[in-house]
Amino acid sequence: MICCGPRRVRALPVPALLLIDDDVELLDLLASYLKGEGYEVTTHADAEAGVAAALTGRHQLVILDVMMPRLNGVEALRRIRASSRIPVLMLTAKGDDTDRIVGLELGADDYVPKPCTPRELVARVRAILRRTQPGGGNDSAPAVVNAGPLTVYPRQRRAEMHGRPLELTSTELSLLEVLARNAGRPVTKGELSEQALGRALARFDRSIDVHVSSIRRKLGTLPDGRSWIQTVLRQGYQWIGE
Repeated sequence: MICCGPRRVRALPVPALLLIDDDVELLDLLASYLKGEGYEVTTHADAEAGVAAALTGRHQLVILDVMMPRLNGVEALRRIRASSRIPVLMLTAKGDDTDRIVGLELGADDYVPKPCTPRELVARVRAILRRTQPGGGNDSAPAVVNAGPLTVYPRQRRAEMHGRPLELTSTELSLLEVLARNAGRPVTKGELSEQALGRALARFDRSIDVHVSSIRRKLGTLPDGRSWIQTVLRQGYQWIGE
């Protein structure tokens, strides 16, 4: 009788994060905490070098501060989005809605107001990584979601409209998937935030509205000029294509 040794379990790859912030002390603090949570972390205090690193394809997520000298975070995000859809989490000044909205419009996946706790940052990182990995971290996710001319492939993290691929950020894809699953009924902003962003909707948070506005531009309109995603007063958003 041949005795087999213990079966080897293949280790999952460690997510690689890129942290870009000119505040060296904060950079070291956040990097240390993220490493303690099991992530591989590369840091850059210079935005130019950070953008170059973001475009190497070696990382799964970029954490990018908005307020930086010479090249600010908004312009850095613009350069990244010109050729990459890597998820980007913005660090924004508390109460600075302008930079926050501009960042979301340029394709940021989410933001964390500064000062933030390392625990809050880790929670946002985990939420983004869960939804950006194939299958979205959910083995029960359907292979295909159909809603009229829209087809979403949650496990492959892609979508098509009229058979043509849509260029969506990871957050936009997750939001569109939730709307498609609930085609024909309104979905509240709270539900969208919980199911697509993986967090509760904060008071005065306009991120869902900004993401939906971007999705609408990319989808085009119905023959009668209406949007595929309708705003339902006091109820949320609704996919109307059948």
